[in-house]
Amino acid sequence: MEKIKIGDRYVGKGEPTFIIAEGGLNHNGDIDIGKELVKEAKKCGADAIKFQSYHTEDFISKKSEYYELFKSLELSEEEFYELKEYAEKIGIMFISTPLDLKYVDILNKMNVPAFKIASGDLTFYPLLEKVAKTGKPVILSTGMSDIGEIWEAVKVLENNGCRDIILLHCISSYPTPYEDVNLNAIKTLKSIFNIPVGYSDHTLGILAPVVSVALGADVIEKHFTLDKNMEGPDHALSADPEEFKEMVNNIRLVEKMLGSGEKIPMPSERDVIVEARRSIVAKRNIKKGEYLSVDNISFKRPGRGIETKYLSIILNRKIKNDKEEDDIIYWDDLLGD
Repeated sequence: MEKIKIGDRYVGKGEPTFIIAEGGLNHNGDIDIGKELVKEAKKCGADAIKFQSYHTEDFISKKSEYYELFKSLELSEEEFYELKEYAEKIGIMFISTPLDLKYVDILNKMNVPAFKIASGDLTFYPLLEKVAKTGKPVILSTGMSDIGEIWEAVKVLENNGCRDIILLHCISSYPTPYEDVNLNAIKTLKSIFNIPVGYSDHTLGILAPVVSVALGADVIEKHFTLDKNMEGPDHALSADPEEFKEMVNNIRLVEKMLGSGEKIPMPSERDVIVEARRSIVAKRNIKKGEYLSVDNISFKRPGRGIETKYLSIILNRKIKNDKEEDDIIYWDDLLGD
């Protein structure tokens, strides 16, 4: 399936790139910062704002060195309801990544338009199965995985009722070195799976996501922050509002530049054709009744007369009226065969 529907938006072949501002954990556990992220994402032209939903104790071991960090960044269920309501109020789609099984039910009850699965959970089959059974579209990140693992994850989703799947090429390195970005994998995934494919970006800057659209990405996900200098794990590698807006604008320009792929003269160049192409013209003064030959014709702009590709046809034809040097020769200037 080359196109699916998320909320009121079609995503895939022939559709505008679906752009997700990945708020992630950049709310810093503060609902007010979360709302500001939603507002700024909308202003930047994002189609959706995405967060990560979890109960820390169900997501990460208390013995992990990262437990306290994630605990400090946790938002409550009520706060996610509030963020979704705010997003809908200002006209931007709300999506979240459930990082525990309980949040699948919570987000489904909130009626999110789609689920996002993090790269680290591509092999967490109980989560894939539970999300698939909601019947909602699934956006699956594929960082750290190979084609075999992606096939297996897609089959788990399909076998549990999910028919609308988007794959995101992703490199789970923060920030990703440019030599590891491997954007050609977008084309590989498209050719193998025949479903919408996008790119989840972790590089510094906006070049990679913009280029990925030229390579066929249907979806772009980019980390989004209010300020790169804020405290928190992802702010430094995220795009701030100015950068994110520039990315969106550049993506929309790339979409215009890509065109239909049909090779025909474009509207902007049609007026140029006549001036840029050549006509057969008189090399010297030619008398009425004279035969045309390579000795008395040449090939010059503009292309208002007989095109030079017809040279073999007009050679040895008589001309029916006098021509001065550099006069354009038209078909009407020739006598019969």
